Amino acid sequence: MNDPLIYQWALVLLFGIGFFFVAPFSRSVSEFFTAKSGKGKAPGVFLLTSSLTISWIFAKSITNAADLGAEFGLVGGIGYGIYYLSFITAGVVLVQLRVKGGFTSIHHFLQSRFGRTAVTVFSLLIGIRLFNEVWSNSMVIGNYFGAVGTTGYYAAILAFTALTLAYSLKGGLRSSMLTDAIQMAFFGLLLALILGFILPRPEVSVKAYLGSGTWSWATGGNFALLALLQVFSYPFHDPVLTDRGFLSDPKTTLRSYLLAAVVGFTCIVLFSFTGIFATQHGLHGPAAVAVGQLLGIGAMLAMNLIMVTSAASTLDSALASFSKLTVIDLAGRKGPTDLDAHALPQGRSEVKVRRGRWMMVLLAVAGTLPVFAGPAILSATTISGTMVMGLAPVFLLWNVKAPRASFQLSVWFGVCVGLLSIFDLIPKALVLTDGKYADLLWANAWGMIGCFVLYILPIAIRRKSTHHRPDQLAA
Repeated sequence: MNDPLIYQWALVLLFGIGFFFVAPFSRSVSEFFTAKSGKGKAPGVFLLTSSLTISWIFAKSITNAADLGAEFGLVGGIGYGIYYLSFITAGVVLVQLRVKGGFTSIHHFLQSRFGRTAVTVFSLLIGIRLFNEVWSNSMVIGNYFGAVGTTGYYAAILAFTALTLAYSLKGGLRSSMLTDAIQMAFFGLLLALILGFILPRPEVSVKAYLGSGTWSWATGGNFALLALLQVFSYPFHDPVLTDRGFLSDPKTTLRSYLLAAVVGFTCIVLFSFTGIFATQHGLHGPAAVAVGQLLGIGAMLAMNLIMVTSAASTLDSALASFSKLTVIDLAGRKGPTDLDAHALPQGRSEVKVRRGRWMMVLLAVAGTLPVFAGPAILSATTISGTMVMGLAPVFLLWNVKAPRASFQLSVWFGVCVGLLSIFDLIPKALVLTDGKYADLLWANAWGMIGCFVLYILPIAIRRKSTHHRPDQLAA
């Protein structure tokens, strides 16, 4: 019984089976798609904050935080933590859309302002994001059970995905959010345990962690500024984040998003300490795995459970969001408020919930297939944060009445800049700093300027045309 894989498999199976029994069974659309309780109560601050935070602290982000900590020290951890300021951007804008705009969902807003084509384009972008969430999280889990391509690697991916799908099917968004609260508590305890392993060591003091890294462009500065730029567009293409902005009353929603920013940022920076620890001890390979292996089976199991917890919370949220996207949003309903105001007959409600469950199965299967296709396919299916920069003016300037052309010009220009960046076609003359991530930083900087210009241009043309209309001049 000294084989750590036995313990790791036991943890995964207990985790998945346990959550299946904990998850509530949802029968109505309000429970399955909007996370209301059987008595119609919306999620409170604790549940909403926990769900937001743990859904974004996914397995891949934890791996990235550790690796950036190893590469750039505390600068890397803070740089990655900046992405969690996205909660502030999203929370403020979503509450304004609801309170000042009267919109009940993002799709309601886009349909009203920019028409059905905009809804289709936006749904395609977020659909690809949800598709990527499946394999990108399950692959991280697989790495703890064997090398890529081995039987253990594939078996772990299939088992993890199936177990998460099982409890997601049971309760939809309601079960996702309730299990998120439990997963957040698990994550906090496990993070404290990991820090307990690495911090009280005489060879590396806490001061060494806080003083690690150098604030310069080449040693993490490019990445930190890149993250700060993407905070204004990145959150709006993630329905896992935005769907939760329409579940509770505006005051509860805003408070939860602001708290999630603080908690998420703090957790990511603290987890980057594992990467700093790896560098200080000369470890190689993925930092989180290397640290777990160095510190023994206890730390390895804790690290493994952190990954399972974070990956499952993101995967179940992705399944719930895809279900809502296909069954509710694309069917023409405005959002949670619209569902409440037009209560469906029991028969129709059950049909929509059943369709929602089938959509979860579809995403789980489709999102797992790329794991068997090789790294080239995985790279080709990735939609980077750069490609969605065109969403920034659409949402930040939501209260400015813009023509439909504004949406199309901004969004597609952002996609084009993202493609140029992926294929390394950004002119070097536009890159004004040196070091890693410099090309990506300036692609985002110049691209963001271009998106705002192209968004505002049709507005200015329309206003100028209206101002000089003959009938107005005659009047």
